[in-house]
Formats: sequence, structure tokens, C-alpha cells
Amino acid sequence: MVSKRIKPFWGLLGLLFGFLPVSCGVYTFSGASVPAEVRSVHIAQMRNNASLVMPSLSQQLSDAFRDKCLAETNLRLGALGQSDWEFTGEILDYGVSAAAVSGLETTSLNRLTVVWRLRFRSLTNPKAGWEQRLVRYADFDAGTPFQSIENQLVEQIVRQLVDDAFNKAFINW
Repeated sequence: MVSKRIKPFWGLLGLLFGFLPVSCGVYTFSGASVPAEVRSVHIAQMRNNASLVMPSLSQQLSDAFRDKCLAETNLRLGALGQSDWEFTGEILDYGVSAAAVSGLETTSLNRLTVVWRLRFRSLTNPKAGWEQRLVRYADFDAGTPFQSIENQLVEQIVRQLVDDAFNKAFINW
């Protein structure tokens, strides 16, 4: 049984939380914040300008970013030049390099690195635009053939890049 002194507290708390989301824009459980006037987003297919090209990387990155934006916000997709917010960009680099050298001057650890340049443009607030260079990598044992783990590494890196881009765009860290 709830005492009479506690009932007003819960009513006041409910009233307070009822007004919070309305006062500052639209919030989601992911922490994303989208101004109330922003209703549509365009996420262009990311171009692949890397010297070494993984054929599916552009599609994977574009689709993953689009899916996350739609799943974790209440925005709908729109056309380029007609959406409130627009994202364009390109993959600048995709490559494998040595990450660690053993005592015998042989590589013991390799690193796959992906560099993505993302541009944000707001048609509702032109001063809010930005360009960000996002870099992520994954290390793997040099004795493992790259082709056997490439897809797994790319999935991991794409997830990290998309999280970084989403945080920059919607959580503004």
C-alpha cells in the first residue's frame, strides 16, 4: 500500500518527465537528439576512392549507416537536395599494414585500416554542417591468410565507423 505522502511525489515526477522531451527536441533511447523540425535524412552511397578496393565495402558502409540512422531515430529517408539532413562521403583508404614486428624482423601482427570521410549538411541550419575523417582498424595474426578473415574484420570496422559517425551526427560528442 502506498502512503498518501508518496503519491504526490510520483505524480510530480511523471509530470516532470512528461515535459522534458518536448522542451529540447526529440530524444531516443540511443541518446540521439534530433531537432523537432528535422524530419528527413538522405544518406548517399559512399564512393570508394581507396587505392585498394574491397568491392562490397561501399555498399556495406552506406547501408549500415542508413540502417542505424533509421532504426535509432524517427527520421525518414528523403532525396538529395530535398532532405532536412544530408550525409555524403567517400572511403579514402583501405589497406593492410604491419602492426607488430617480432625480433626476427618478421611481422607477427597485421592491421586492416579503413579511412572514411563523412560530410554532414543541414538544410534547416546551414551553419551546423561539418566534415569528419573517421579512422578505424582491426589487428589480426600475420600467420592467418587475410582473405580468410577479411569479411569478419570489415564487418567489425564498419560497425565501429558507423557508431562513430552516428555519435558525431546525432549525439554530438
